[in-house]
Amino acid sequence: MPSTPTTTTDVHPVDQRPPLPQLIAGGLQHVAAMYAGVVAPPLIIGAAVGLDPTQLSLLISASLFTAGLATLLQTLGVWRFGARLPLVNGVTFATVAPVLAIVSQHGPQDSLGVIYGATLVGGALVVLAAPFFSRLTRFFPPLVTGTVITLIGVSLLPVAVRWISNQEDTVAPTGLLLAGVTMASVLAFNRFLSGFWSRIALLLGLVIGTLVAWPLGAVDTSTLADAPTFGIVTPFHFGVPAFDIAAIVSMAIVMLVVMAESTADMLALGEIVEKPTSETTLANGLRADGFATAVSTLFGGFACTAFAQNVGLVALTRMVSRYVVAASGLIMVLLGMFPVTGGIVALVPQPVLGGAGLVLFGSVAVSGVRTLARASFERPANTTIVAAALGIGIIPIASPTFYESFPSAVQTVMDSGISAGCIAAVVLNLIFGERTRRPETAGPLTPELSQD
Repeated sequence: MPSTPTTTTDVHPVDQRPPLPQLIAGGLQHVAAMYAGVVAPPLIIGAAVGLDPTQLSLLISASLFTAGLATLLQTLGVWRFGARLPLVNGVTFATVAPVLAIVSQHGPQDSLGVIYGATLVGGALVVLAAPFFSRLTRFFPPLVTGTVITLIGVSLLPVAVRWISNQEDTVAPTGLLLAGVTMASVLAFNRFLSGFWSRIALLLGLVIGTLVAWPLGAVDTSTLADAPTFGIVTPFHFGVPAFDIAAIVSMAIVMLVVMAESTADMLALGEIVEKPTSETTLANGLRADGFATAVSTLFGGFACTAFAQNVGLVALTRMVSRYVVAASGLIMVLLGMFPVTGGIVALVPQPVLGGAGLVLFGSVAVSGVRTLARASFERPANTTIVAAALGIGIIPIASPTFYESFPSAVQTVMDSGISAGCIAAVVLNLIFGERTRRPETAGPLTPELSQD
């Protein structure tokens, strides 16, 4: 059995600083894993408001730039802001639906200011609510935490499948080939390499997959050719925040869902790195989310939250140092300032990302299963609690339009498998579970694919 990484000092592995080459390679690996996720929301929003290609490029740069700043704040921390965990922050998909509703109501020309006003207020509300929301950790024993972590992984797996099929209903033979080569490479590198090299197996797999894709004509170089060398968004470039009550209310509701998902991610990450998330850590992490969200509106960004796919990367690679993730934040800041470098990252075809994503997101689900193993299933009630919560959480994953006829407030909460399953697990455990508090210590939980 592979052993848990040890250290000769009293410094927790999360707080250790690896050598510079490892920081750079690990940071690039995190950026590669989250790049598609962070640029997709501004692409959708920019198209909805009718931005031309140049302005759309600036909007994407703004999202990368603000995501980098948010990640730096979350990992390094300033006063009571930042969880100081290896947590990547980026633009959340949860706000896309209310943003599109604002565009529909106010029209493409006038909506960006209203969007930024609602996002600014939503971020401020998260900062204020963080110390109260963090007290919910007592409702997250291993039974609930394991269920939520499992749902995080399961809810991400369809994303990898869509990457493999390039968002189509069927997969082309080329896409399947690239996904298979990438997955096999990641598994082989993780199994047969040792030490640092096994921990960048995902990055090496992405490189191999892209090199195989190049002669097959599956690499789109137009993103690199058309990208400007330098282009940073000036403050309020896309409009000064405007405040509309209806928009603020809808955004505030969504931010509650974002806080719930971010809470689940931080709890999951704390288990994975064997540094359980305390109420203080959770409050500091949520404050950083809210502050970064509010500040992002200054530069043209959107609401920021933890990226679950990068939680999976930490579980897969065992590179648990928060400074590695801080390096990814710095890389994102540079990508936002120099769009041409972002074009290099964008060369990776989606089927290649999908092949790596199957392993990446599956590792999150495995972490959840191992957390569930700490719960007592000798009580029949615990089995039914997990079964019901998983079933409720999988409904929007299996049928994205299941709640389409329900009120918008219900859709906002239940359309996310993570938030739906989280609420179900907490409520069911309160009604039928044992009256125990979440433990403050944890044993090894992370799936180990490599055998050093």
